[in-house]
Amino acid sequence: VQLQASGGGLVQAGGSLRLSCAASGSSFSIYTMNWYRQAPGNQRELVAFITSGGSTNYADSVKGRFTISRDNAKNTVYLGMNSLKPEDTAVYYCSASYRGDRYWGQGTQVTVSS
Repeated sequence: VQLQASGGGLVQAGGSLRLSCAASGSSFSIYTMNWYRQAPGNQRELVAFITSGGSTNYADSVKGRFTISRDNAKNTVYLGMNSLKPEDTAVYYCSASYRGDRYWGQGTQVTVSS
């Protein structure tokens, strides 16, 4: 599966963005879809994931502010980000995982100015 992330940009603190990740190939619905982020000098961290059944999980740092969702008809996963903080600045990556296999998309830069 190939993944294409988009939607990043520059936003002021308190603002909102919605990231999209479009997947090519078949069987999108079977994958757990994940959003990770990596800030300069930091390790890549899991931000949120959504399972094939629609269950979601979030990092504590984004709970209540970010929302992950998926549209299987469009082969797309979204990350809605509200109340953005400067510490949310990072390159955001989407990935698809299924039974030990993992695929990565290219990153999209999110920059939050104070």
